Amino acid sequence: MANTFLVPKKIISGKDAMHAAAPYLCGSGRKPLIVTDPTMIELGNLAKLTDQLDTEYAVWSGIEHEPDDVMIKQGAVEYQQNACDSLIALGGGSAIDSMKAIGLMIHQDHPLSYFMGKQIQCTMPHMCAIPTTAGTGSEATKFTIINDTSSKVKMLLSGECLMPDLAVIDPQFTMTAPKSVTAATGIDALCHCTEAYTSRRSQPLSDTFALSAAKRIFANLRTCYEEPDNENARIQMSLAAAEAGISFNNSSVTIVHGMSRPIGALFHIAHGLSNAILLEECMRFVADGAYDRFGAMSRALGFSTSKDDKEASEAFLAEEAQMLKDLHIPSMSQLGIDRKIYEENIPKMARDAFASGSPSNTIKDIRVEDMENLYRQIYR
Repeated sequence: MANTFLVPKKIISGKDAMHAAAPYLCGSGRKPLIVTDPTMIELGNLAKLTDQLDTEYAVWSGIEHEPDDVMIKQGAVEYQQNACDSLIALGGGSAIDSMKAIGLMIHQDHPLSYFMGKQIQCTMPHMCAIPTTAGTGSEATKFTIINDTSSKVKMLLSGECLMPDLAVIDPQFTMTAPKSVTAATGIDALCHCTEAYTSRRSQPLSDTFALSAAKRIFANLRTCYEEPDNENARIQMSLAAAEAGISFNNSSVTIVHGMSRPIGALFHIAHGLSNAILLEECMRFVADGAYDRFGAMSRALGFSTSKDDKEASEAFLAEEAQMLKDLHIPSMSQLGIDRKIYEENIPKMARDAFASGSPSNTIKDIRVEDMENLYRQIYR
C-alpha cells in the first residue's frame, strides 16, 4: 500500500539555528505577526528573535494559556489591523498551534468549529515555527488543537496547509524551560513516538522517526530534567521532539491523546501533563492488542532481547513507567482536581475522546466504556 509522508518545507536545527534561519523567517513577506506569550518577552527570547529580523514586524503576546477560539479571533484581528503578511510563532505548542489557527482564520467567515472533522484546504501565509519546549512537535505537523469555549471541547483541526513552512529548532530556547515543563513536554514527545509506532496507521518512514525519537528521549530527557544547562542533552531532546512530531504527523496518535484533550478542555491541565498522567495506564491497557509492535520497539531500544513479544513489551512498559517516576509526574489528586467533579465528567470526557477519532487509531479496539474505566483508574 502506498503511503504519503509529510514534513515541513525547511527545518533548521542545532546550535545557532536562530541565526542561520534569519534569511528565511518571513518567506517573501515584509511584515510578520509574531505570535507568542508574555513569558517569552520576560525571558528575553522575543528579543533573540527580533534581533534577527531586518523587516517591520508586529507582536501579539496574547497566548496566556492553552489556545481557544476567542484567543484565535483576537489574533486574526491583530494580523489584519497591522497589515501583516506572514506569521512567526515563538513559544511552546500553544503559540505554534495558535499561529496555525490564526493563519486559517484571517480569510474565513466560518467559526473555527466549522473545520473540526474536515480536511482543511486553504491558502495560508508563510508560517515559521520556533519551539521553545522540546515536546509538542507542532512545528512539524499538520495539526492544531484549539479549545471551543462554547462546547468545552478541544478541537483537533487537520490539513496539509497547516504545516509550517519553516521550523527553527534552536536548543537555546528550551534551556529556559522550568523542570516541570521540561518533564511534561518531554513525555508528550514520548507519547507521540510510542503512539505513532503502535498506531494502526503506522508506516515504515514514520516508524523510523518514531524509533529515533524514542532513543533520544530515553537517553536524554532525564539529563535535561536534572541538568537544565546541559546543551547537548537539550539539542538531542529538541531533535527528538521534532522527530516524534514528524512520526505522528504521518501515522497519527492513539488513545492517550484522544483521552488527554477532554481533560485539558474541562480541567485546564496543560496538554503534555495530561498526556503524562494517562500514559502508563493507557499503554498497559492497549499492549495486549499490539504485543508485536511494543515488543519490536522494546528490542529496538535495547530494553529486551526476548523473542517473546509479550515479555519484551513488559520490559518497554516498565522503562516507560520508570521514566514517569523519575520525572515526578503528579497524579490528578495531587493537582487538586476535585474527585466528585472529575467523576461526574467522566462520561462526557469518554464520549468526547471517542468522537475525536484518535482512539480508533489504536490497534486494540477501544470502546467508550474502556475509556471511562481508564479515566477512573488514573485518579489517584
